[in-house]
Amino acid sequence: MHELHDLNPKAAYAWLQENPNSALIDIRSSMEYLFVGHPVGSTHIAWIDEPDWEVNPTFVAEVQRLLEGRFKHVDAHKEASVILICRSGKRSREAAAALLEAGFQKVMHVDEGFEGERDEHHHRGTLGGWRFHGLPWEQC
Repeated sequence: MHELHDLNPKAAYAWLQENPNSALIDIRSSMEYLFVGHPVGSTHIAWIDEPDWEVNPTFVAEVQRLLEGRFKHVDAHKEASVILICRSGKRSREAAAALLEAGFQKVMHVDEGFEGERDEHHHRGTLGGWRFHGLPWEQC
């Protein structure tokens, strides 16, 4: 089994620009993805979602479908790169473990997530994360 690679937000963005067979997958809940915002160009496939907050039983299959559809000319398990992002980098580790167990070889995650850790005032977005670093994002 291959191992997970941690990328800071700027390194993840650079990887996506330099590697055409790469997909950024936002694994947060639907509500987080829509209302908090998400990286421009990311695809949403929830790892854990409302209303039951249980692990998505089709997560690996959905990722495989996405990669096979987007990168028809390469082996999705061996040659396509997957970068996962969540709020602060914790859920993405769990989701990455499932992909590695399923045989995906190029699995990375954004170690600071989209919003980063909470500061001393319990606010996110002040210590790190995709938005903190000024990378392209949008919200609905």
